[in-house]
Amino acid sequence: MNLASVLTDSAERDPDHVALRLDDMEVSYGLLDEGSARLAAVLADRGLKPGDRVGIMLPNVPYFGVCYYGVLRAGGVVVPMNVLLKRREVAFYLGDSGAGLMFAWEGFADDANAGAQEAGAECIVVKPGEFEKLLAGVEPRREVVDRAPDDTAVILYTSGTTGTPKGAELTHANLKTNCEITRDMFGIGGDVVTLGALPLFHSFGQTCGMNATLAAGGTLSLIPRFDPGKALEIIERDRVNLFQGVPTMYSALLHHEGHEKFDTATLELCVSGGSAMPVELMRSFEDAFGCKILEGYGLSESSPVASFNRPDRERKPGSIGIPIEGVEMKVVDDDGNEVPQGEVGEIVIRGHNVMKGYWNKPDETGDTLIDGWLHTGDIAKIDEDGYFFIVDRKKDLIIRGGYNVYPREIEEVLYEHPAVREAAVIGVKDDNLGEEVGAAVALKDGEEASAQELRDFVKEQVAAYKYPRRVWFVDDLPKGPTGKILKREIEPPDND
Repeated sequence: MNLASVLTDSAERDPDHVALRLDDMEVSYGLLDEGSARLAAVLADRGLKPGDRVGIMLPNVPYFGVCYYGVLRAGGVVVPMNVLLKRREVAFYLGDSGAGLMFAWEGFADDANAGAQEAGAECIVVKPGEFEKLLAGVEPRREVVDRAPDDTAVILYTSGTTGTPKGAELTHANLKTNCEITRDMFGIGGDVVTLGALPLFHSFGQTCGMNATLAAGGTLSLIPRFDPGKALEIIERDRVNLFQGVPTMYSALLHHEGHEKFDTATLELCVSGGSAMPVELMRSFEDAFGCKILEGYGLSESSPVASFNRPDRERKPGSIGIPIEGVEMKVVDDDGNEVPQGEVGEIVIRGHNVMKGYWNKPDETGDTLIDGWLHTGDIAKIDEDGYFFIVDRKKDLIIRGGYNVYPREIEEVLYEHPAVREAAVIGVKDDNLGEEVGAAVALKDGEEASAQELRDFVKEQVAAYKYPRRVWFVDDLPKGPTGKILKREIEPPDND
């Protein structure tokens, strides 16, 4: 087994069909297959062995597919990385995963090179024209390295509210099964044109967008950076019939001035995930665009799809649907006992989609995978028809416009500022993004710092979507009897 077969099988069936499109650039299945085979040769020349990790820090461009399937083809493990990561974050991802090599887009080469150097890894900068010369200089390695179903294919970094990010090990079987079930569940065929607006370095875009579309032999039309006007242009131009996005994308399309001037009649199905979609947004979007939105649920640790509303069954707005084929979900109390229907508890998941574990973190794996069940930290209830409804989040995770922001990471940076005594990072309700990153800060006696200074300080060290837009100052943070900061008692002022 090898996840790369989602490409190679489709390339064998119809090599001339367009696999990836980026504006005027069209990459056929045959060309993508050839590029991945040459990339596998580049890796072999550098001594890559099966199981070796390789970082990929690329936006939604066809080169992502070349690198992704090339690494898998060679038997390597893909470590996808957000292109917005800064030096210290790049160094952590590479160092923790043990990746000795990474591919990074030219526009983000400075941080990528600096982080790779710090981690003792090689960084190959992907620059159009030059990258093609690199591939042209080798003979393609067309064979696909055999991997066991439970061998790791991708390490997706995620994080809890404490400590450093953790690498979820997703196997070839996890990801191949998940993308095939997604393909079949939504009836995706070779005539599908999917809008590739979700980041491919994220599990949603990778599994449901790229892998599912290519497994079906369809076309993925890419947007390197989401813009509602550009998305509407592409939907009209390429006659897109499948759109997958997070709720903020739907809101942006709906509220884009003049959206009704675009011909979006080809849109048949829209899929939403990443965070809860407001029911009113769902209804307004469907009325405006004349298509159906199906909402689902999952997380990096579940490859990611765990449950969905189905095209062929009743859809319940506000629900994340029912478990996908071969997957069990239930709601349990703090002791792991299933709660009665309608009562609130934590979602746990068991099935072919559950990760192997966290990379080199046996304790964290043991805390999350208990008796074969993945404990999600998400609080939900189940109705009389078996549909799940998310109620709240057990973790302090902030979801800003579909991107996960982990408070502890931002707090660590704030504590590095010489004027900061205490800091607590929380999610602040935001109409456009769902949640905004907020920081309550107590300064050291005699020290001074402005909110803008602290914003700039954090912004220099973390990806742009993570730094706190809202910063306010307090004399002291609320604490419990043991001295633990009580985030639930922190509220941002009306004006900060």
